[in-house]
Amino acid sequence: MRRFIPALLALAISSLAGVASLKAAELVMFEQAGCVWCAKWNQEIAPAYAKSAEGKIAPLRRVDIHEPLPGDLAGIRVERFTPTFVLVENGEEIGRMRGYTGDEFFWFLLGEMLDKLDGAKAG
Repeated sequence: MRRFIPALLALAISSLAGVASLKAAELVMFEQAGCVWCAKWNQEIAPAYAKSAEGKIAPLRRVDIHEPLPGDLAGIRVERFTPTFVLVENGEEIGRMRGYTGDEFFWFLLGEMLDKLDGAKAG
């Protein structure tokens, strides 16, 4: 039994590494204080986003456009227009949505962007 413990431990560690890589996609919301459309999105979409199927595929990450850009987003272009939503997978931009004009349009465009993910192509 003792000789199997290191093998089981290695298997468990590699399985956990696989779980960590499953969070490859995220929806980055570029925002700024005082943004009326950001506030509208926060009121209409934010409460449901994390619980939605879309939110589980691409969890939301908020980035203030006036703060230094996190290093892992160095390849993503920041705009002055807020909100801007950027779907990122493995550090690469998959799609971009500028502005917020309402919930129906947001969910529709987000669905189109999510269809471009590697996992969606395989499924």
